[in-house]
Parts: sequence; structure tokens; C-alpha cells
Amino acid sequence: MLIKTRYFGEIDLTEDKIVTFEQGIMGFEEYKKYTILYDSDEEKKGNIMWFQSIEEPSLALPVVNPLYVMSDYNPEVNEELLKSLGEMTEENVCILLTMTVPKDIKLTTANLKAPLIINADTRKGVQVVVENVDYEVKYNVYKAIEKMKAEKEDELC
Repeated sequence: MLIKTRYFGEIDLTEDKIVTFEQGIMGFEEYKKYTILYDSDEEKKGNIMWFQSIEEPSLALPVVNPLYVMSDYNPEVNEELLKSLGEMTEENVCILLTMTVPKDIKLTTANLKAPLIINADTRKGVQVVVENVDYEVKYNVYKAIEKMKAEKEDELC
């Protein structure tokens, strides 16, 4: 199927690349179908991806694997909120954080409080508000990555 995208123009997408969010996502409840796009076709995927609406070409959000910005990210989620996704395992769960990327890259943030949780087997997803009180809506990604780099350098010494 051909879809129009915000940053990649028109692309050909197979049905198995579409994820359904039956409740939509926060602020965009009317849009239910999404795909995940990468800036590169290379074998090694980048850390930042695009969460692209199938129904609205202008709706594309940058997303990131939470472990890239917080190595011990462990969201506490009410299990009831995940029931509609089907059986979840370590192998089929995909968690993504939405990001805000301003002109000054040092101010880039990720939303730790409301991750996107996807069951790769059923291709269903949900955005939830986690119960972790210390998780921020605007977690500074730049500072977090710099801190993780510094910690790795310390380990090498």
C-alpha cells in the first residue's frame, strides 16, 4: 500500500508494518494506525526513529528506545492497560518514547511518563501513563546520553 509521509514522501508499505493503537495516542486519539520509519535503509538502524501516522501524513513523531536514554528504564504499568495487546513477552514487546527535538539539540527531551508499548506479534499498541513517580515528561536526552558516555569512560579506566 502506498502512504504519504511527512519526511519521506510517498512510500510503499506492507500490512505487516502497520501497528494499530485502538485508543489512538495522547492528543491524536482520532488516528489509530501507525508505522515506524528509519532515516536510513542501512542494516544498522539509527537510535531515533519516526512514529508515522498512516492516516495523517503530517503526523510523524520522533521516537527512541528508552534504554538508549536511560539504561535502567523500567516502567511500572497497570496490567489492565495492556490486556488489549495480547500476550506480552520479552521477545515481542517494543517500548518507545516520544521525543521533542528543538533547534538547540541540547534541549531535546523524551517523555518517560507516557511510553508507547507495542506487541510486535499482534501489531497492537497502546500509550500508557506509567506509575513511576520519578519519571519525567520532559527528560533531557542530551544530558542523559552525556552522563552515560562519561560513566562508560570511567569504567574503562
